[in-house]
Amino acid sequence: MAIRMPALIFRRRAAAAAPKPIQQYLAGLSTAVEHVIPEDNGHIAGGEENKKRWVELPPFAPLDANATARAISRGDGGEGACSNATAIRWVRHCCPHVPASLVQKLFRLRKVKKNLVTADTSSTDSITLQLRLRRVSAKDELVPGDILFLPVNIQESSVTEKTKKFGNKNEIDFLRDLEIYKDRAIIVLNKPPGMPVQGGVGIKNSIDILAPMFENGSSEVPRLGTQQVLQRKYVALVIGRPRHPKGLLSAPLAKVVLQDGRSERLTVCAGSNTASVQDALTEYRVIESFPQGYTWLELFPRTGRKHQLRVHCAEVLGTPIVGDYKYGRQAHQNWMPLPMPQTIDKEMLKKRKLPFGLTLGGGSVAEQQPQLHLHCKQMILPDISAAMQQLRSSDADHDFSDLEKLSFVAPLPLHMQLSWKILLSVGK
Repeated sequence: MAIRMPALIFRRRAAAAAPKPIQQYLAGLSTAVEHVIPEDNGHIAGGEENKKRWVELPPFAPLDANATARAISRGDGGEGACSNATAIRWVRHCCPHVPASLVQKLFRLRKVKKNLVTADTSSTDSITLQLRLRRVSAKDELVPGDILFLPVNIQESSVTEKTKKFGNKNEIDFLRDLEIYKDRAIIVLNKPPGMPVQGGVGIKNSIDILAPMFENGSSEVPRLGTQQVLQRKYVALVIGRPRHPKGLLSAPLAKVVLQDGRSERLTVCAGSNTASVQDALTEYRVIESFPQGYTWLELFPRTGRKHQLRVHCAEVLGTPIVGDYKYGRQAHQNWMPLPMPQTIDKEMLKKRKLPFGLTLGGGSVAEQQPQLHLHCKQMILPDISAAMQQLRSSDADHDFSDLEKLSFVAPLPLHMQLSWKILLSVGK
């Protein structure tokens, strides 16, 4: 389950030039594979009509041989030098002119493959080595000699082409109502719970797929971008009560892979030798605690690590967030819904269907399966539009020290509003 982050930022493209096919970005790479390559599941990755489907990247080699040698001489096995050995880093190294957004999209859509050499014993004369391809994830570690393959028929405009067919008035009006702020540089949205931010396999609608609908016929396509955020304030309802009313959580996070080999989760790093460790800082403050065993927290992430708030709440504070079944699974095994007070407005209890398959209503602490109770309440960022205007001016010296800060506040989603009222009413 992904974090519900209602306040999102879009950055408009500087120019409205037509998107280029990926072939133009890959023109300088090694030759395209001329033969038919089967997928790992036995299906043919191409055909007579599509023999040049795959572009072969150079075999992976450590980017810094000297650093590898030094790491091995220190006795750490070269782990320090292999931090750049992920699949996405190698693609970016080999394809420096491919936009980062396009590279990430290729991985999300499972379009990046890796060679898998198998022995074909069907022939009675000799054993034949056959090249097969299997999907590779962005953060998969490569070993020297691994070869990655990119499709040559993926265009950056594919998302835009899909959304051009989109024209339901109710859905368009729904998207426009999500806008909190809009100027020449950015669009700030109040993302509804349940709508993914990024598209991928099995995801029909997401914020980045629907982004062109926020431009009202403009040829400029907005794109996701939260790099300029100065500060975020989250509100969360957690199970239990922290020992201290406020503090700073400094707990590095590490990725672990579960036994099935596919799913993964983050955990607080137990030692310095754990791979993929990232520092993570979170400031927190207790808003209010309730005798039913719940606490409302205010969370200020000082770093932007994946699932940082969820892991810190569950593993450091010992108070998992309500509705977080990934990091708070044990706390939800014996979940008991709170009774619904008679004083609750009946209108808040009605469930209504929204566009894109979303539902309004339900998911509070009175439900058997509550939704995730984590909400980005406030976002502060610099006035990017004013900064861009300064850059366009003739003045050679640009001073951004006194640049105005923009603050945006998003209301709590309905299920969190309802939980707040329930907790205030129960026990009175």
